[in-house]
Order: sequence, then structure tokens, then C-alpha cells
Amino acid sequence: MSTLDYRKGFHDLGQGCHAWLQPDGSWGWSNSGLITGSGTSLMVDTLFDLALTREMLDGFGPVVADHPLQTLVNTHSDPDHTFGNELLAARGVEIVASEAAAELMTQEAADAVTGTKRMPGALGDFARHIFGPFDLEGITATGPDRTFTGEESVDVGGREVRLIQVGPAHTPGDALVYVPDARLLYAGDILFVGGTPIAWAGPIERWVAALDLILDMDVTAVVPGHGPVSGKAEVAAMREYLVFVETEARKRYEDGLGVDDAITTIDLGKFADLPESGRLAQNVLNVYQQLDSSVARPDRLNVLTKIAALEGFPNAALRAEPRE
Repeated sequence: MSTLDYRKGFHDLGQGCHAWLQPDGSWGWSNSGLITGSGTSLMVDTLFDLALTREMLDGFGPVVADHPLQTLVNTHSDPDHTFGNELLAARGVEIVASEAAAELMTQEAADAVTGTKRMPGALGDFARHIFGPFDLEGITATGPDRTFTGEESVDVGGREVRLIQVGPAHTPGDALVYVPDARLLYAGDILFVGGTPIAWAGPIERWVAALDLILDMDVTAVVPGHGPVSGKAEVAAMREYLVFVETEARKRYEDGLGVDDAITTIDLGKFADLPESGRLAQNVLNVYQQLDSSVARPDRLNVLTKIAALEGFPNAALRAEPRE
């Protein structure tokens, strides 16, 4: 299914490109990358806490010794791809992200994520369950030094690396990092492999369009935000899931079902065995929000409660929210 064994740590992808993978790819276990040019390198994303990011930096150390790290690109704003940024900033590395991603990389947002592990009740229990392995205390939110919109080319020691904004999709500011001469793509969370994607921003149609773009690109390997290094077959498989959810949710909206009834009546079929299948709750909600601006827009904390309920987490309840 993947071009490499899915094992933790350093992977040499050839032609001066590398990945740092974190099985099992579930909540918080994201990937990073490193692209080298003549006498320099560019990193793609940091990790969810400082200890994991230090471990990754140590793992990339021998490569960086010969190719000093000059640039960090964040593919989007989620903390499992940005919470290690402060360590790179301390080294004088320039941080680059899309303008839309930069707007969300705030201390307030970081503190809200950290605070979930201290919350009482079912939500706190679920947050401690999924975020338990990570030390999120004391994170200093560190946004980009430079932003872009649309597309931008970065010179990495005489080598072109293309940044392509495709958000809003998973989040408002998603970007792909493309290395044309290696036919390699770092997709960030535009691609989940072996897990369920979640559309925090959407619309899902735009996310599908981003996957179509990847399918049309001259790439032979794709590093996902979560999961093993893969190819276009995995891109197509995730596209199929998103199209399925969008179609099923739209049918239920047109039949007059409320959001929660739509969520509970969708039979995921062959997608039911995907880990984190409870993310269906946010994906259906996203479709309803795109179809009807009056549909409530709960914050991520409330959505996590719905996801926990779908995954059978103790004491979590799927609370009905009537469609207005």
C-alpha cells in the first residue's frame, strides 16, 4: 500500500528528500519532512510537542549538518504540525505559511488545545485519551515570519520547491509542498492514509478538488500529514471517502433530516473500519453548513464530544441540535 515500511523515524526518500514518520498516524501523530539543496535545507512541519520535535531534529541532524536548515514551511495551522515551531525559530530558521494559516497560529488557540486535557467531564476524558502521550504545557505559539497566498516558489540551494495553497479544505490555510525534480509531494493533512480525514474548514468539494490536483501532478510519492508514504492510489481512496460522505450527507439534508440524525443514519460501509471513524460527525456537519448558513457552527471542543460519542467513548453523548 505504501512505498516504505511504516516505521517511526527517519526515512530517506531519495534525491535529497526525507520524511520523519510517526505511527500510528492517529490524533497528534503527524509527519514531517526535510528537503535538501546545495548547502541548505527546508523542513516541512514540526510536531505536536517540543520533545517529539527535538527527537525529530536529532534524527535529521546528520543531514542538517551538511545542509544547514534555513526554512520551515508549515502546511497548515493545526498544532500537531506547528507546536514545535519555537525550536526552529530559536535557531534562526525562517518560518513560512499561508496567510490563512498564519491567522490561526495564535497563543489563544494554542492555550485552548492545551486546556482540553484539564477539562472535566466527557470532553476532558476524551482529550486526555487522544492527547495523553503529548506534553502540551508551556507551548509558545510561533507563527510564520513570512506568508503567501496562492502559489510561491522557494529556492532551496538552487532547487525549486513549490508551495501551493489549496485551502480552505481540511483547514482554512492548507498548502502542498511540491518538489518537481524529485516528483515528490508533501501533502500535509490534505492526505490522511490509514485514518479518517476531518474537514474542519471545507467545503468538501474544495478538498476533493485539491486531491484531483494531486492526481494530475507529476508525482510518484506522497508524504501524507498522517500515515505512511504513499502514492496516487491512496489519494484516490481518500477522495472516494470524501465524495461518499458529501453525497450521503447531501441526500439527508435534502430529505429534511437534522445534522445529528444524518450522522447517525449514515452507514459507512467499507469505510467503517477506518480508524477515527467518529470524525464523520464533523464531516457531515461541514456539508450541512455549506448547504445552509443557518446551521449552527459549534467550536472544535463541542465537535470532539460528538466524535467521542460516535466512537463509543464512555459518557460522551451525541446531543441533538435541531436544524433551523
